[in-house]
Formats: sequence, structure tokens, C-alpha cells
Amino acid sequence: MNRLTIYVLALGVFLTATSELVVAGILRVLAQDLNISIAVAGQLITAYSLAFAIGTPVLVSLTSRMERRKVLIGSLAAFILGCLASFWSPDISTLIAARIILGVSSGVYIVVAFGAAAKIVPPEKLGSAISTIVLGFSSAMILGVPIGIVVTNWLSWQAIFLILGLFSLAITFVISRLLPEIEGDAPISFRQQFKVLGSVVIVSGLFLSFFRESGNSVLFTYLTPFMQDILHIKASSISIIMLAFGIFGAVGTRLGGYSIDRWGAARIIAFSTIVHAAVLALLPLYAESTIIGLVLISVMVISLFMAGPATQTYFIQQAPQSSGLILSVNTSIIHLGLAAGAGAGGALINANSTVLYNPWMASLVVALALVSALVSFSMGKKQPGKLQKQA
Repeated sequence: MNRLTIYVLALGVFLTATSELVVAGILRVLAQDLNISIAVAGQLITAYSLAFAIGTPVLVSLTSRMERRKVLIGSLAAFILGCLASFWSPDISTLIAARIILGVSSGVYIVVAFGAAAKIVPPEKLGSAISTIVLGFSSAMILGVPIGIVVTNWLSWQAIFLILGLFSLAITFVISRLLPEIEGDAPISFRQQFKVLGSVVIVSGLFLSFFRESGNSVLFTYLTPFMQDILHIKASSISIIMLAFGIFGAVGTRLGGYSIDRWGAARIIAFSTIVHAAVLALLPLYAESTIIGLVLISVMVISLFMAGPATQTYFIQQAPQSSGLILSVNTSIIHLGLAAGAGAGGALINANSTVLYNPWMASLVVALALVSALVSFSMGKKQPGKLQKQA
């Protein structure tokens, strides 16, 4: 029963993540249909990310004591409302408002899904459960975005959100029937919850997320021009290669979950981060070899997605009574890191008129993530049980 419940929660993540990612794939269609520029249409992504980053920690904290099933159902209800608002949006202003609703509701659902999963599985299966939830997001990259593009070409971009809303309604019903009642976090004050965020263990862990995602974004934001200009890959082949990377990401997610349960979250974080930084450092050295370049990027994708569930699991283990707040802050940090990396990568390209050196900058930033991780692990060993007592 627990396994089925976890997969249902992951399916909800798939739907919410698709609502986030699909806009990038249909941005040009949206701009043409709403009679706006691509730059203005891009604000739909910005609005979603800001709502996700700012609204999620606040709402997760306010609802931390509520029964988890009710919060999941409530967040999905708000998500459905956002889908319907997107479907009926006649202009960019209304659509941005809908994106704000989708961003906040998606953020709350994802964080609470992590916390609920942690409470319904035995500790030795935590890594596998978290990786399954993360797999919902990976699947949105592999399947959700391409399906959304097909639906747009076949029907309209509005139809995507109607379909997402209908499927979310079905998931809401299943969760209401299948998920057992799960208690919220312990009744502790906001001050005590936020005190945990001041711990060196948690702060350095958050820096780990920030630097890793920033480093990833330095290259991945500009991965298409890197493959075309540096690895000399034809534009017609990019979509197939990106699909392959998505599959490697799913493999990395599942491998990460298995490895966490076997060797522990900290070891997987350290191993995957070392591989991530090393591969990025090697990438420019093999710019003339398309095959080696693609193999290195594939290894990097696997290591990156192994680290995702490991980091989430690590935070839950360090402060289980305040995990909701910490995971929500971590999602905000991830979005900020992605934005920072994209900006830094763009500045480097402007300065050098090439994307060749982006992997080296990315490697340095990911190395900072490794340093942050080692600090967190070291302080965690010196202060065993302290965070749980603080919470």
C-alpha cells in the first residue's frame, strides 16, 4: 500500500512539474497567441519561479501543524484553480496571475509530498521513497513537456492546462481515498522552527543546493548552443539528445534512491558532487569529440539527479520535526541558484563570445557545493541529535 501511495504522490508531482516546465517549450506559441514579445512571455516563467520561491516557505510554515492529507488536497485544489484560470486567460496579465497560483500551489504540494512520504515509509526505505517523488519531476522533463508541445500543436496551449486540471482532480480523489491520515509537524513555534535554519549544518546544506544548482545552470541554460557550437551537433538532433538526457536523469534518480538506502545520503551527495565537478572540468578539453562530449554530459546528468533525492533525504534526516520548512526553503534556494547560474553563464558568454568556458565556471561553482557539503557533514558529526532537540 505504501508503494502505491508513493507512486500516486509522484504522479501529482509529475502534473505540477509539467505545468512549470511546459511553458518554456511553448513560449513562442504563447507569445504569438497573446500578441506579445518573447521577452514578455518569458515573464510567465519568472512569475512562477518567484511565487514558488517566496510563497512556498511561508505557506508550508503556516500549514506545518495541519494533517498532511488535507494540505495535499488543498494544494491540489488551488493547483486546479490555477489550471482553470490559465485555460480561461484572455491576456498576459490574467495568465501571470494564474502562474502565481500554480507556482505557490505546486511548491506546497511538492514539499508536503516529500514530508508525507517520509512519514509513511520505514527509515531504511526513505531514500527510495524520496527518489520516486523526484522521479515525478524527472518524468515531467522526459514526457510532460513533449506531450504538452504535441497537445499545443494538435489543439491549443489552453488545452494543456485543462488536461492538467482534470488529471489533478482525479489524483485529488485518489489521495483522499488512498492516503492515510498523517500528522503534521510537532506543535512548535515559528521561532523554534526558524532557529533550525540558523544551524551551520542546515545553512551549509542550503549552500550546497545553491552552488550545485548554480553550477548546473551555468551550463544547462546554454546547453543547446554548447552542443551546436562546441560539439557540432545538428539542430535536428537536439530534441532526441535532450530526451536521452532526460532518461539518464530518471536513471540517476532511481540509482540515487537505491544508493541512499544502501550507503547513506551523505556519501551519495559527496560522490555525485565530485563526479559532477570533475566531468564539467573535463568537458572543454574534449570539445573536438562529439561522442566523448555527449558521454561526459550524460554522466554529469546521472550524477546531478543522484544528488537530488540524496539532498532531500539528508535534510529530512537532520531535522525531521522541521523538515517541511527546511525542504521548502531548499526549493527556494534551488530556484535562486538556477537564476544566479543562468545570469553568470550569460555574462561569461558575453565576455568571451563563446560558451566553451561555461563548463569550467560551472565546475568551480560545483566545487564550492562540495566544500559546503563537507562542512555540513563535519558539523553534523560534531552535533549529533542537536537539530532534533532544537526543533
